[in-house]
Amino acid sequence: MTVEHLSRTEAATPASGASDATHLALTFENNRLASELFGQFDQNLALLEKKLNIDARARGNTVTLRGEEIATNQARRALDFLYDRLLKGASVESSDVEGAIRMALAADDQLVLPTLERKGKMTLAQISTRKKTVIARTPTQDAYIRALERSELVFGVGPAGTGKTYLAVAHAAQLLERGSVERIILSRPAVEAGERLGFLPGDMKEKVDPYLRPLYDALYDMMPGDKVERAITAGVIEIAPLAFMRGRTLANAAVILDEAQNTTQMQMKMFLTRLGENSRMIITGDPSQIDLPRGVTSGLVEALSVVDGVEGVVTCRFRGADVVRHPLVQRIVEAYDKRATPAPAAPATAAPGTPAPTPSGSA
Repeated sequence: MTVEHLSRTEAATPASGASDATHLALTFENNRLASELFGQFDQNLALLEKKLNIDARARGNTVTLRGEEIATNQARRALDFLYDRLLKGASVESSDVEGAIRMALAADDQLVLPTLERKGKMTLAQISTRKKTVIARTPTQDAYIRALERSELVFGVGPAGTGKTYLAVAHAAQLLERGSVERIILSRPAVEAGERLGFLPGDMKEKVDPYLRPLYDALYDMMPGDKVERAITAGVIEIAPLAFMRGRTLANAAVILDEAQNTTQMQMKMFLTRLGENSRMIITGDPSQIDLPRGVTSGLVEALSVVDGVEGVVTCRFRGADVVRHPLVQRIVEAYDKRATPAPAAPATAAPGTPAPTPSGSA
């Protein structure tokens, strides 16, 4: 990609009067990939315009960016990253464009820039298996993936749709393919929103399988289906209800506890102490969706305070802004968060006829 600074002019803006407007011309050598980068009917460029408040005009394999200097440089970094992705044979969807924009915005919001090289290129954390490569789409996902690489015990906490469980399973599959671990153990507490498993037909595995479907779905995304089936049959991938963990030592394994907000305090302590030699443990959950009986304290909520500051333990907290599902999901999460936040108390009003208080220090 070649970059040409065409000009810098003064552009009037309603909000601030006048500000620097920068013109950048980006030329991509491969015409076909440039077309994929810009998107059908330039829809990816339209997304850049909307999110960064710039003007993006494509002509052939060249795109001209016009806007404030910071915003145009953010767009340049996002396009540069996406073009490199295309050069490596990957595709670029609208969700990838949104992720690149989020990371470009975050890079300028942070004092320390782990996602940027000296030359200003974004280097996002990723998880690679033989079947699929997953790249971080938000700053928290970036930090989460890096934490999974370096830490033996990681908590991923936050709302639905932020990729906590998906990235955990992807990392476990990567470790298994590398030979870093010998097996994957997936677990969930047997608590659901007002439902019980006992009435379901079949043995324990048949009862639990539908309940663990999100974990299975992520596994099949990362590994070929026949390999997953063989690994489950051979016990290399084990589905274990939390209640069956007591007394075990989980060595040489990648262990994932999903929906951890529904563990009791005793269950969580029991699970945390199962960690064996050469193992990695990942615990995910959303404290805002606890389905335990009234009055029962969540083991996840307690554990987050107990292990805070413990060496070797990393906690990644996702927010509504990290939701990577449909944009409406993010708005729904933010609406619930706003409702859960208590409104500031209104100042007390004096009864009619009551004299106003005298300000301190006045005569």
